[in-house]
Amino acid sequence: MTPRPAVMAAVEKLNYRVTVGDVAAQSGLDLNLAERELLSLSTEAGGHMQVAESGEIAYKFDPNFRNVLLSRSFKLQVQAWLQSAWKWLFSLIRISFGILLIVSIAIVVIAIIAALIAIQSQSRDDNDNRRDDRSSGGGFFPNIWLWWGNPFSTFSPNYYENRRQVRSSDEGEKMGFLDSVFSFLFGDGNPNADLDEKRYRSIAKVIRNNNGVVTAEQIVPFLDDLGQVSEGYEDYMIPVLIKFNGQPQVSDLGAIVYQFPELQKVASERQKTQVNDYLTEDRWEFSKAGGSRVGLSIGLGVFYFVAALFLGSLLQDPRLIGQLTGFLGFASAAYGFLLGYAILFLTVPLVRYFVLKFLINPKIAARNQQRVVRFNQLKQLSDALKQKLDFARQFATSQEVIGADNLAYTTETDLNDQEYQKLLKERDANRDRP
Repeated sequence: MTPRPAVMAAVEKLNYRVTVGDVAAQSGLDLNLAERELLSLSTEAGGHMQVAESGEIAYKFDPNFRNVLLSRSFKLQVQAWLQSAWKWLFSLIRISFGILLIVSIAIVVIAIIAALIAIQSQSRDDNDNRRDDRSSGGGFFPNIWLWWGNPFSTFSPNYYENRRQVRSSDEGEKMGFLDSVFSFLFGDGNPNADLDEKRYRSIAKVIRNNNGVVTAEQIVPFLDDLGQVSEGYEDYMIPVLIKFNGQPQVSDLGAIVYQFPELQKVASERQKTQVNDYLTEDRWEFSKAGGSRVGLSIGLGVFYFVAALFLGSLLQDPRLIGQLTGFLGFASAAYGFLLGYAILFLTVPLVRYFVLKFLINPKIAARNQQRVVRFNQLKQLSDALKQKLDFARQFATSQEVIGADNLAYTTETDLNDQEYQKLLKERDANRDRP
């Protein structure tokens, strides 16, 4: 997710009043980027900064800040329109492959029929004596249909009826045929496109649940390859420190813990949140289309390929010399494309299947297993880890709530009014002193 939408989503999730630490923890963005985006968003959407007497800053937004932002920013309006247009365009792109398959099959089938009719007509002209033999056998054309079967039977309205009864709850079965062709060819996108966001959201939750201080062992179940790990060197923690403004703390015994004070500053009290024990990557699916739709796509692809080869053999028949005009002429001219699409329609999914099965998914499974092993090591609580956890507790801090009742300054009201209210507050405080 890009920074601006991620910050906007975090503001809405956290009830429109946030600190930089809140947004970083919710969105997975690093603190510096979260701070820049919050300042920019406050400027463009009419947000307010609230400065606590301790000097910490909270940002407050109106619940309709998205509408305000859209009305003020022509660029965002254009982006919103383009995103909407792209959804429609991408939908058309997806279904175009299914439409192209159906149209190509129709062209091949009609061309086969036209070629057979032309060949039979030419044969009757050359040898009228063979006409009776063909008539007694039902003709060459009906035999072709018996050989190939009815290619249109797969488009019967009842084709999916039994399959829906078996897998009516399967979401893939609800995918339309045209969309399922695209899914069969190219899959459904990277299932781990938001993996880094999930990773850093989980890490931020772990940090907050441990009062702002963690050990590397508590974080590694959410990381990928740790590289060459040597005792006393935890270089894999550097990206986490950079993202959340962390500070390493080293004990006299050489134990290292990591403190993240910014994540403990909140706009309102946050309860500990549930977090998974380790990060899990999703396996790439070959297709989210239902089994019947994948089977239909394969069946149509095989039929299309064999039919294209058969058409090619018919177009080479010497009896068609001089008759490749009109529709047959078009089919002959487009034959290279028709056969090429048939080959690609079967080879692209086949190659993708083997790449997913033997290259991508095994690596994902290995990384997931590594994270499970790291979590199990964390649960064992070795003596060295116990010492590190004891050392970490020395730096643990409770949440620092930037409440609305202890503000030194806010952009919501006039500065003179704030100064007057501050004087009244100090006067009341002095009266309460003995």
